[in-house]
Amino acid sequence: MSEQAVVGAHGQPVTGPVVLVEGLHRRFGRGERAVHAVRDVSLSAGRGELVAIRGRSGAGKTTLLNLVGGLDRPDAGRVVVAGREVTTASERELLDLRRDRIGFVFQSFGLLPILSAAENVGVPLRLARVPAAQREERVAVLLELVGLGDQAAQRPYELSGGQQQRVAVARALANDPEVLIADEPTGQLDSETGRAIMDLLRAVVHARGMTALVATHDPALIEVADRTLTLRDGHLVTD
Repeated sequence: MSEQAVVGAHGQPVTGPVVLVEGLHRRFGRGERAVHAVRDVSLSAGRGELVAIRGRSGAGKTTLLNLVGGLDRPDAGRVVVAGREVTTASERELLDLRRDRIGFVFQSFGLLPILSAAENVGVPLRLARVPAAQREERVAVLLELVGLGDQAAQRPYELSGGQQQRVAVARALANDPEVLIADEPTGQLDSETGRAIMDLLRAVVHARGMTALVATHDPALIEVADRTLTLRDGHLVTD
C-alpha cells in the first residue's frame, strides 16, 4: 500500500490540516432541559497525527467525533475533512465522504456475525464496487497487517474481543481513508489487549500518513497519542 497524497475537493493536494473544526456547537433538546454536548470547539489535526480526545462520560467526545465524521450535523460552526466541507455537504456527498475518505472504528466492533473476518473487511470494498480479485487481494493484505492472516475464514463469535477489534480496524482501512475516527476502541478490551490495539493504530497512522481522532478513557492510548485534547462539559479545555 503505497503512500498517497491527500486530495481536496477540486483534485488539489491538501496542504493545511486534514481535519479542521471551527466554532462547533451541538445542542440536544430545547429550553432549560437542553444539553449542550459540544460548545464552541475548534481544533485541527495534520497528516500522520494521532490525536486522543479524552474526557469523562458525557463530556461530548462521541458527539464531536460524529460531527467530524458527518454522522451528525452541528447547530453552528464548520468541519472540513481532507478538503471537503462536511457541514454544508448534501447527504449524498456525506455518504461518499464516509465511504471513501473516513474510516470508523467503534467500541462495539460492529462486525456482521454471519460473515467471516475476510468478508467483514471486504464490505466497504463491495460497496465501492471494487473488482473481486482486487478486493480479495486487499482484504488479505489488511488481515496480515493487523495480524489475522490465519483467521480470515473465522466468524466474529470464533474470535476474541481483541481479534474482533483488529478485524474492525482492518475494515476501517479497507478504502485507504485519509481520516480514521475511533470511538472508545479499547472500551471492551482488557488493558493488555487494549494497548496492543493502540500500538496497532499508531503504527498504521504513522506508516500510512493518516490522521486519527480517537476518543478514549484509556491511559494506554493517551500515552501513545501524538497529542491529547480534553473535553469538559462540551468545552475543549486543553490542547
